[in-house]
Amino acid sequence: MIETFTALLFAHALADFLFQTNWINANKHRPHVMLLHGAIVLVTAQASIGRADAPELLALAAAHLVIDGLKTWGGFTSLTAYITDQAAHIATIAAVAAFAPGLWASGPWAAYPPLLPLMALGAGLILTLIAGQYAVSLLMQRHGARIRSAGLRLGGQQIGLLERGLIFLFLLTNHPIGVGFLIGAKSLLRFGTATKDQRTAEYVIIGTLASFGWAIVVALATQSLLSALPALEIGASRP
Repeated sequence: MIETFTALLFAHALADFLFQTNWINANKHRPHVMLLHGAIVLVTAQASIGRADAPELLALAAAHLVIDGLKTWGGFTSLTAYITDQAAHIATIAAVAAFAPGLWASGPWAAYPPLLPLMALGAGLILTLIAGQYAVSLLMQRHGARIRSAGLRLGGQQIGLLERGLIFLFLLTNHPIGVGFLIGAKSLLRFGTATKDQRTAEYVIIGTLASFGWAIVVALATQSLLSALPALEIGASRP
């Protein structure tokens, strides 16, 4: 079951974040664009499993469309709606993996066990960087209108990507002390802003803690997923 779940989680990360362009996200209220997104969900799931004939993947794509339809046409745009939407997607992936645990084993990629940890790492990295970017942006949206920024264009976004990526790297390589150094370094760099403008300082602190917290949670979840996967047998012959 865990193998199928890992492959489908990787497919979800690709379809919902890497392959879902800003245009698709902005136009999903149009039925044909929503169907295009559903087709991407289906194709990425089929590619990750290595099978195009599994009806369970059609059911997964249909469930994905239902969840996205409720969120899009219901007008739910808050952080809570975003997290609920992603939780529902992961729950449907877990349900498909529980119902058809042999999907991964029945596909051609099962002959290449190293693919699974790579998929787990890929899903974790995408969820850390891109999903985290959306989550932090939604959290800070109501505060952004009160902040006047004279910084670089998209500078804050790029800083967030870098810090979440570094946290993911530090935790996955068992160097959690690096997270502490990162917090210290950012605190020193932001010290001047904090002493001059309390509003901007609070905005930065909230955004930083949210970004760090998201990265830590996803990195720890990725570690748990990796530890749950079957151990690789070095030198084992392929079937």
